[in-house]
Amino acid sequence: MEDKIIPPKLKEGDEIRIIAPSRSMSIISEDIKNIAQEKLEGLGFKVSFGKNVNESDDFNSSSIKTRIDDLNDAFNDENVKAILTVIGGFNSNQLLSSIDWDLIKNNPKILCGYSDITALQNAIFKKTGLITYSGPHFSSFGMKKGFEYIEEYFKKCLMEEEPFEIEASKEWSDDAWYKEQDNRNYEKNEGYLVINEGKAKGTIIGANLCTFNLLHGTEFLPNFKDTILFIEDCVEGEDEFIVNFDRDLQSIIHQPGFEGVKGIVIGRFEHNSSMTKDKITKIIKNKKELDNLPVIAYADFGHTFPMTVFPIGGEAEIEANKNKAKILINKH
Repeated sequence: MEDKIIPPKLKEGDEIRIIAPSRSMSIISEDIKNIAQEKLEGLGFKVSFGKNVNESDDFNSSSIKTRIDDLNDAFNDENVKAILTVIGGFNSNQLLSSIDWDLIKNNPKILCGYSDITALQNAIFKKTGLITYSGPHFSSFGMKKGFEYIEEYFKKCLMEEEPFEIEASKEWSDDAWYKEQDNRNYEKNEGYLVINEGKAKGTIIGANLCTFNLLHGTEFLPNFKDTILFIEDCVEGEDEFIVNFDRDLQSIIHQPGFEGVKGIVIGRFEHNSSMTKDKITKIIKNKKELDNLPVIAYADFGHTFPMTVFPIGGEAEIEANKNKAKILINKH
């Protein structure tokens, strides 16, 4: 990994480019697109779109070439100060062998998204040193209600320089908001779960677990030395979620250099994952390699809402004890 590069923060009047390195804009409803654009413009930003964002194939995505073209155009355009991904999907890792790493390194700017974008983000950090950001997609800005927490951390992480603490949201949801905007189902957030006590500080890597694992054995996997591993996962097969989460975490533990990990933060689980506090605690406690690492679960990131924003490649401090769990983002 190169020396870390922190991209310039956003300010009002800046241009944000929307690109689709995973699934296409064509799957997003016009209503959600309009709300998202209006919300970003209401924050004072100009919004532009990659020329290929609406291209769609049999996989609701587009060719590697057109996705790379939009990525290159966004980094190459000096007017663009940040890049938001449209949505996640399954195939952003197809792009990694075709990326112009020098172009990205020489034109550092904010890249924000989550889920399948994890592969792209961690690879960029590994190959260039550029800090990227796990946070809302462009489509996420199409949410009418319950967006305040997301907006707060979008500003703290992408517009402000000061360190900030990620505090637990007051309530959360994993409802299909994009299908029913006006009848949302939120419930009280019980806060963080401390599984292993301790303190740690280090460089943040990770995000979506199954996508991060696609980098194993490749030149795109970040170094584990002095890191805090952030992980979450989404439900694809309900019956297999817990065993898949367990073995995917074990797969990371088996990676060369895993002993460099200093702590773990786990994102919130969806209801239909069938994960419980007892089950995630058992998974962690059964792994002797994690005995001396602080582990905090049920943080506000992943495939539930609201979500925080955190820097992949940035620096965090975590503190976990019976009375309190604290997640502080320093360098971002």
